[in-house]
Amino acid sequence: MSSERAGALYLVSTPIGNLGDMTHRAVEVLSSAALIIAEDTRHSRRLLDHYKISTPLSSYHEHNEAKETPRLVARLRAGDAIALISDAGTPLISDPGSRLVTAAVDAGVPVIPIPGASSVMAALVGSGMSLEKFTFLGFLPRKGRDRAEIIAEVVGSHSTVVLFEAANRVAATLGNLIDAGAGERPAVVARELTKQFEEFRRGSVAELAEIYREADPKGEVVLVIAGAEKKRVSEDELSVAAKELRAQGSAPRDVMDHLVASLGAPRNLAYKIAHEDES
Repeated sequence: MSSERAGALYLVSTPIGNLGDMTHRAVEVLSSAALIIAEDTRHSRRLLDHYKISTPLSSYHEHNEAKETPRLVARLRAGDAIALISDAGTPLISDPGSRLVTAAVDAGVPVIPIPGASSVMAALVGSGMSLEKFTFLGFLPRKGRDRAEIIAEVVGSHSTVVLFEAANRVAATLGNLIDAGAGERPAVVARELTKQFEEFRRGSVAELAEIYREADPKGEVVLVIAGAEKKRVSEDELSVAAKELRAQGSAPRDVMDHLVASLGAPRNLAYKIAHEDES
């Protein structure tokens, strides 16, 4: 029995290194789809050949997506099942595909994710960092104001931050983080995830920068940087902030949310202070 639905766009995750991470469902969908589209067909063909998948394969990348998207949507609307794969990992994560997904949604075509390997999630869960909240920023801009702004965002974040970086730029990026004031922040350099030489190096940003000034890392790299600790605010300061917000017309729930999110107050204390003037 065919495993795909007619007229649907499948976003199929593929291994990020270890071919054993391909899911049974992913093989079924790719085998039964009318067409597979990929950024690098030569790279993807090796994966498909390994699993004896003979579905037609077509290229879809930043240089042809504007031209190809209307044609692909027309096929989807005509009833074809099309599968989008990344060179490695989960589609759309720092890869082409968003334009097609948006067009499919606008056309009323079902978009169906087929979960699987993700270097972002593998790096996070193996990092030892807090996973309560995290921010993914993809690849950093190479230079200029855009890069400086993103570096500042990383340093100012109170949640764990995940970045992709080219191996030969790891030392430079860690150096930029030091210059921006994050030298003592805990960090992890995750390299060659799921592959034979998988490696997690842990330490402060400064310690890792020292290592990678001398080392010459190879392969795919994911950086994980701990969030900044929230400044501790006294109960008196929280009460003053709450009174100011109430004077501006804020409801107790909004006051409480502000005390927790912006000032780092424990939720039970924030609740008490937010309601302390109620009778």
